[in-house]
Amino acid sequence: MILKKEGGTYRACFSLLEALDLGERRDVRVCAAGAGGKTTLLKRLASEYKERGIPAVVTTTTRMYAEDDPRFLLEPSPAKMREILEREGVVFLGKKDRNGKMKAPGKEWMQDILDLPFPVLIEADGSRRLPVKVPGEAEPVFPEETTHVVYVYGMSALGRSLEEICFRPERAAALLGRRKESLVEEADIARLAEHPLGGRKSVRDAWPFTVVLTQADRPGRLEAAERIGLLTGEQVLIC
Repeated sequence: MILKKEGGTYRACFSLLEALDLGERRDVRVCAAGAGGKTTLLKRLASEYKERGIPAVVTTTTRMYAEDDPRFLLEPSPAKMREILEREGVVFLGKKDRNGKMKAPGKEWMQDILDLPFPVLIEADGSRRLPVKVPGEAEPVFPEETTHVVYVYGMSALGRSLEEICFRPERAAALLGRRKESLVEEADIARLAEHPLGGRKSVRDAWPFTVVLTQADRPGRLEAAERIGLLTGEQVLIC
């Protein structure tokens, strides 16, 4: 179940497609950025499309893990892509990289992907699986065709120091006016989420922007996530 902030309360949604108001649209280009959990989020979204009989592509503009999975295709082959989509309903596209990762497809192949007549779900930065991320100078990498942006934060960050749980803690400390040794508070995540150099970095006004608070399934974290959601003016999902 997913909780979606509506005004000063939350409404239960039973799918990401419902929570993000995507319906059965095939023209979306959803970019996920922020903390660890982006791949899991995009996989869930792709599975929901598959359940509705809509094929979906997952790719990256930076890097993501390349699993030993028949749904992964690490070469520009439209024929193999169609074969995987027909068989699996979902395909992960990229280019082979080092250390078990895949990187963004080549420029022409990426453009072909973005021109496909069905949903394309894009991992737009990395986080080393940490629960808080502040983007670097060249991040996130959103293509021109982007239609929606989701930015992820993990509730396991609360009560731990920025230097322990944040990717680029020095940037986070500077944005928050705190020290790297400072313990993360609820208000910190809310402030980072809506900061123009934090969650909002490079997000255009025309793109619907959603903050996704994950890891809220342990005692106390759900209530904390609800409070964080109410501290920010952004659209918020809790899952």
